[in-house]
Amino acid sequence: MSWFSSSKPEQAPAATRKDRQRCWESRDLYFDCLDRAGVLKAGEEGDACTQHKSQYEENCAKSWIEYFNKRRILAEQQKDMLAQAQTQAKAAGRG
Repeated sequence: MSWFSSSKPEQAPAATRKDRQRCWESRDLYFDCLDRAGVLKAGEEGDACTQHKSQYEENCAKSWIEYFNKRRILAEQQKDMLAQAQTQAKAAGRG
């Protein structure tokens, strides 16, 4: 057995358009369920969205799930910051 092997680690095949669409649809259903449950951070919903979560994890690559979950939190933070900025702009215009 040699230290340098000629075999390369296998990579998962690239996602097809159909795979991506299935992932996005399951993500949207899961995130809608989280919204209805009043949960921002994925994974903190307890038993509320187990079916949607399992479909989401089944249909999306792990790296995509991590990205989507982080993006969900960032989008909410941006929404809060924009609302705060608009409130401050209105207050400054009145003064």
